Amino acid sequence: MLKPRARWQVQTQDQAEIDALSESCQLPPLVAKLLLNRGIKEQKDVQRFLDKDGLSYYDPYLMDGMKETVNRIHQAVKQQEHIVVFGDYDADGVSSTAVLMHALKELGALVEYYVPNRFTEGYGPNEPALRRAKAEGCSLMITVDTGISAVHEASVAKEIGLDFIITDHHEPPPVLPDALYILNPKKPNCTYPFKSLAGVGVAFKLAHALLDRVPVDLLDIAVIGTIADLVPLVDENRLIARMGLSALQQTERAGLIAMKKVCGLGADVMEADHVGFAIGPRMNAAGRLDSAGPAVDLLLAEDLEEATALAESIDLLNKERQAIVNEMTKEAIDMVEESYPIADNNVLIIGKEGWNAGVIGIVASRLVERYYRPVIVMSFDAEQGKAKGSARSIEGFNMFMELSTNRDILPHFGGHPMAAGLTMELALVDELRARLHKQADEVLTEEDYQPIAKVDVLARVDEATLSVVKQVEKLAPFGVGNPKPKIMFENVQLGQIRRIGSDSSHLKLSITDHGASLDGIGFRMGHLHEEITRSAAIKALGTLSVNEWNGTVKPQLMIEDLAVSEWQLFDWRSLKPPRISERVSELPEDQTVCVAFRGQPTQSLMAGTFVHHFEGIDWNSDFLTDKYLVLLDVPREENQLLKLFQLAGSPSRIYSIFYQEEDTFFSSNPTRNDFKWFYAFIVQRKQVAYMKQQKQIEHHKGWSQGTVQFMAEVFEELGFIECLDGVARPVVKPSKKDLTESLLYRSKLKQADLENEFVYSSYDQLRNWFEAAFQKTADTNQNVKEQV
Repeated sequence: MLKPRARWQVQTQDQAEIDALSESCQLPPLVAKLLLNRGIKEQKDVQRFLDKDGLSYYDPYLMDGMKETVNRIHQAVKQQEHIVVFGDYDADGVSSTAVLMHALKELGALVEYYVPNRFTEGYGPNEPALRRAKAEGCSLMITVDTGISAVHEASVAKEIGLDFIITDHHEPPPVLPDALYILNPKKPNCTYPFKSLAGVGVAFKLAHALLDRVPVDLLDIAVIGTIADLVPLVDENRLIARMGLSALQQTERAGLIAMKKVCGLGADVMEADHVGFAIGPRMNAAGRLDSAGPAVDLLLAEDLEEATALAESIDLLNKERQAIVNEMTKEAIDMVEESYPIADNNVLIIGKEGWNAGVIGIVASRLVERYYRPVIVMSFDAEQGKAKGSARSIEGFNMFMELSTNRDILPHFGGHPMAAGLTMELALVDELRARLHKQADEVLTEEDYQPIAKVDVLARVDEATLSVVKQVEKLAPFGVGNPKPKIMFENVQLGQIRRIGSDSSHLKLSITDHGASLDGIGFRMGHLHEEITRSAAIKALGTLSVNEWNGTVKPQLMIEDLAVSEWQLFDWRSLKPPRISERVSELPEDQTVCVAFRGQPTQSLMAGTFVHHFEGIDWNSDFLTDKYLVLLDVPREENQLLKLFQLAGSPSRIYSIFYQEEDTFFSSNPTRNDFKWFYAFIVQRKQVAYMKQQKQIEHHKGWSQGTVQFMAEVFEELGFIECLDGVARPVVKPSKKDLTESLLYRSKLKQADLENEFVYSSYDQLRNWFEAAFQKTADTNQNVKEQV
């Protein structure tokens, strides 16, 4: 057995709906099911989702306040008023700022941008910045990707005579700021048909209206914030992402050419992952560690030399950010392991003075990935007595709602079900930890602490063709709201499996079923090589891709999870000390049960390992159920193993070692004719110094070492001979007896049979023996239940 890392939830759709959508839209059933999984059921919606050429942008004037905003900006441009674009310091805010700056400059506006410092000013518009802008001659300030909660700041702007326009995409508060105009598709009574634009999407629509055209020349910037901010890649976001990726691939913008170069992207076909995992994090890095200004300047740069210098400096910041995150993550993990073990903590709340507040959210996400617990990571300020935290949650624990019940100790917090930010008194952190632990205990079950993986399609291996991969690619770009389809294959066999990579940390395998084969790669899954036997029927979950190598093009499964539902037999019979001890020590201590049948194993065999002796097992316990059973030596009889399974439960894995110092099967197993010859030899000579002549006799007859002594002991037990000081003499007129009347003879034959059964059998024979034993145990237990 191999348990999956996540709970696999196979999404089901009504077959009639699949057939209807497939027929009406002329789609393969697989694509139809994937669309239904994404809530796309109508023909017009399917066309908008799949059609690369027929899509169009919504009229920007459908957004409430757009007409008035455009008129005010045109007035400011005409009169050469001083305009300030106030942005945010993340990738969405930076790209929003750049989009609007480019649009305003094209109109000839007198404009500059301002992005607050995360550490000295915090998030969003602030009063000092507004007053300073007004003092420097600004008459119109336009926010991008921020401001919807700036109630106080809007009142300040009104007080000082600064026209204040808000463009944002975040959830509006109950009371909106008293700004001049607000552009936000989520604003109450706003008729804009798509509500999930990123901040840069709102800025893009404003640019659309200002320029009186779709600003396709700005798509290479708009795509960055759209993908990096993790908004759903559906509807208009999908159009921005798809066209934006194409524009980014062909961009002539100096800043993006330089950024692509430092990311190592070159002339690659741009995909959403390139933005999400390469460009986006670098654009975020500047604002996380210092000022986001260089990131905005990069997107505004016209000179390649200047852009290259900016891109390289941002790349260095990103490397610094990575190093800080890695170090903080290591410290956080050590803190969890030493002080807040997950066995005792349903919610992990950890913090430290000096931790960088700009990256605590990343660290929190990493801890969720590792422990799958709701997590809050905090940066402590002992001097101010404050703790600033970033929270990340799991399915089933609404972080915003659970924090809301603690408003009495949380004066400042905000967020949504899966993430939140907060600031609180340092002295109350332990109180919050205790409360959230109790709250989690009330709402989460044991199952909730295992991640969920939603499976789009349960497929056969022969369905994973290049044609299918191309059909799936029609759904790209993938991201939030449109995840890359996860394909599951169940009860398939392993064709081959091996570790790959310079450090053997990755896994390469092939799965087969009914003659069809599919290669798979599992990154950072090399450790599973030791946890899957070649005979196991496995389940594999992953995404399909195209593998091109040496002119060969074929489909490939990018493995995300593996599972084995049945028990597994691992054949370690070829191992010798001390390798046995080394391999056993690698098994999880709390999951492993080592059993010996013939007394204490030697120190070299099982150094430092606790061993259960068969005679001392507590038969009232169920201590083998779902455990790893290590069988160290050969049982004295088959019934010992049967009793083990019947009374101690069924293991999920069996590691067969069956180690022994000497092999009875090969060392002493003479035939009846061998016994007949040796007895005649003694009778003819009247007496035989068999101990002295042992080697000579065994060599003459081709017997293995110890055969002569064994036969002499059997004859003596039966009363055929008398032995004294290594000399055998025949007994006169002995009683007639069969060899099987000798306990020693029967014991030796029995031991040889056991060795043949357990030590020298093939893998399949040994596995079949255990299968039969499990079935016999099940039948016996059922009979006992029926009798009771």
